[in-house]
Amino acid sequence: MKRYNPKDIEPKWQKHWAQAGIYRADNDSNKPKHYTLEFFPYPSGATMHVGHVRNYTIGDVLARHARQTGHNVLHPMGWDAFGLPAENYAIKTGISPRQAIDDNTERFKQQLTQMGFSYDWDREIDSTDPDYYKWTQWFFLLLHKRGLAYQQESEQWWCNQCKTILANEQVVDGKCWRHDKPDDPLVTKKSLEQWFFRITDYADRLLDDLETIDWSKSIKTMQRNWIGRSEGAEITFELRGLGADQATLDVFTTAYDTIYGVTFMVLAPEHPIVKTYASSAENAVEIEEYITAATHKSDIDREKDKTKTGVEIKGLTAINPVNGREIPVWVADYVLMGYGTGAVMAVPGEDARDHEFATKYNLPIIYTTSTGGFVDYQLDLKLKPDEYTVANSGEFDGMTFAEAKPKMLEMIDKNSYGKAVVQYKMRDWLISRQRYWGAPIPIIHCETCGAVPVPEDQLPVELPELDNFQPAGDGRSPLARATDWVNVDCPVDGCDSPAQRETDTMDGFACSSWYFLRFADPQNKEHAFSDRTAKYWAPVDEYIGGAEHAVMHLLYARFWTKVMFDAGLIEFQEPFTRLLNQGMILAPDGSKMSKSKNNTIEPDELIDNGYGADTVRVMEMFIGPWDQSAAWSVEGMGGCFKFLQRFWHLAQEYLEAGAGEGKSHDKQLLTSTHKTIDKVSRDMGSLGFNTAIAAMMEFVNDMYKIKAEDNYSSSQWQFALESGVQLLAPFAPHIASEMWQQLGRTDSVHVDHWPEVDQQYLVADTVTIAVQVNGKVRGEIEIDPEAAEADVLTRAKELELVAKHLDGKKPKKEIYVPGRIVNLVV
Repeated sequence: MKRYNPKDIEPKWQKHWAQAGIYRADNDSNKPKHYTLEFFPYPSGATMHVGHVRNYTIGDVLARHARQTGHNVLHPMGWDAFGLPAENYAIKTGISPRQAIDDNTERFKQQLTQMGFSYDWDREIDSTDPDYYKWTQWFFLLLHKRGLAYQQESEQWWCNQCKTILANEQVVDGKCWRHDKPDDPLVTKKSLEQWFFRITDYADRLLDDLETIDWSKSIKTMQRNWIGRSEGAEITFELRGLGADQATLDVFTTAYDTIYGVTFMVLAPEHPIVKTYASSAENAVEIEEYITAATHKSDIDREKDKTKTGVEIKGLTAINPVNGREIPVWVADYVLMGYGTGAVMAVPGEDARDHEFATKYNLPIIYTTSTGGFVDYQLDLKLKPDEYTVANSGEFDGMTFAEAKPKMLEMIDKNSYGKAVVQYKMRDWLISRQRYWGAPIPIIHCETCGAVPVPEDQLPVELPELDNFQPAGDGRSPLARATDWVNVDCPVDGCDSPAQRETDTMDGFACSSWYFLRFADPQNKEHAFSDRTAKYWAPVDEYIGGAEHAVMHLLYARFWTKVMFDAGLIEFQEPFTRLLNQGMILAPDGSKMSKSKNNTIEPDELIDNGYGADTVRVMEMFIGPWDQSAAWSVEGMGGCFKFLQRFWHLAQEYLEAGAGEGKSHDKQLLTSTHKTIDKVSRDMGSLGFNTAIAAMMEFVNDMYKIKAEDNYSSSQWQFALESGVQLLAPFAPHIASEMWQQLGRTDSVHVDHWPEVDQQYLVADTVTIAVQVNGKVRGEIEIDPEAAEADVLTRAKELELVAKHLDGKKPKKEIYVPGRIVNLVV
């Protein structure tokens, strides 16, 4: 009997699939399309571990199942290869980013291929290829043309070691996320001319359209929170003291119905009012020291810091416009310039943070509810405005908050104290990076004409070759050294002024915001993609990856999609119809897998040890529900290998025995087969991959039991084995291909082959029903579902325990609910 040896089978079929091209997507097919995509990976030099493999296995199982069920499948792969890792590696080793990425890509591709993933490699793309980022630059120009790209001076986090701007999320405990050792310096703030995209113009659409897509509740909540839409009022407070008598302070609030309870103001350390007037305060030194300390905290750290601190700007006060009350002004780092106006009207009677602050610094508290005590606005008052009565609020006293809120807004507007506004927590997308390894921003700065877009016929603006990738440290990227590349003629006709290229490169998220459309038409030289291919393939049916990109990448891709829709380039507004965020694979001890912990498990090692890629794939899907984390199990790997081996042996024994001709076990074999087809098909539809594999394992057990009774004499063994191979194919494609061929099939099991269930074999031959005496279960009987009532009652009364409780008496009532229960009343 031929032995199951993955080391022979798997390379054979990987080579065959590549030569046959069975995974090529067809732009002209009459089949229904299905587009499955995993998150655009960065080609790291590190070996993939089994946690990474789970993501790609989920996508491949879905793609293979769609292909088997008659779909034209697009399942592509490419590389999101711009960014700091390759550039920092170049600085450290002297190996150029281009060479490092090429080497890593080759290794990464080899790892994916050995796992048997069904990618259409003819559509492979690389974000660092000029033929690709030409179109990223083209989209920049589209955004610029539509007024969605602009440049302005902005103060941002700066890492002196990375020599680049950092996003808020990249600052942890005051340090760069890449340089967080005890001896690493704190980040600082640097003011630079930066490029932005006006994503805030699309805030409402980004919020509203979340209702149209099949994403998890948690991911949608994260996006909603990030966008942070708030309806409220902007109130104007006049200032007094320190020379600010002609100045005003605007404050955004959603709780304007508590405005009579304002007892102090709080400003962000970066607020212009602080910069202008704090130096004149009697405690100016104290304020300056506090501001300096605040500059080393990220916005995220400042928000989550439970210990609220602040300093009063002594001599500066504000006037509450609704009652004329003069109140002190403080500076505190828990107030951020990135939200609202960077100022807070503090209402300690109804705001928990303000109450804590007022208590700590012995500031006045006014309660604006009739309870006379603290009521949390966000957790209570806002949710139940009908249950609370207004107090200490002038003409509004005695009203419920539900009644008073619109009247207060009307009063504020009528008296020009403020106006109704909508604010967003989300800021415009900062895309400038002061690094080399990124797509150059296609702008030329002319002394006369200003910032001029590079003409489209001059794209791509290619990265020049450099020997030194170290940033200069002055806020400009290493590209500034490439003087022959930087110094150009102004592209405006008739202008002879000196000009220079923009030396900032684009945030890597720009390239990954549209790549899913390039996969539809990767060889197009004239356009980013054609109308026809985009209309056929997009949007993506299933997008699979980890939750770490829940906000930025997904939000940016949604934004670009809506811009493309508005520009008439596509006919849909959401890029990814269904989003799947897989659970993590943990180390066997339950800890997170990490190179630094030396606890990663790599598929290469498992394959080399004889398990093979198919066993790894089955284990990845069987270890637990796809969206839940699970610890890797050595015993589980052994069990999955044994399952494949047992199925293989069944087929080998059948082939040696020859085709059966008997019919004694046909129905038993067919019933087990069709029940398995039904179960696996339903599980595939509901993404129950682990339960689908469990059903196939049970099917193999059933076949062994039947084999022991009939020794392959049933005429249905060929059908049963072929059906099992088809069901197994998405999970273990190599062994499925080999067994399909051994069973005499000359085509591919992976194309248009999914077994159909015959419903007649799903009807049970017998059913088990309970027998009760006076409402208590006294036994069970197994009957034919079509059995006559009299026969059922006779059998029920013959049960030993039932007969004992009847004690020879005739029941007063005999109740039979067909197929469910018998109840005898005595």
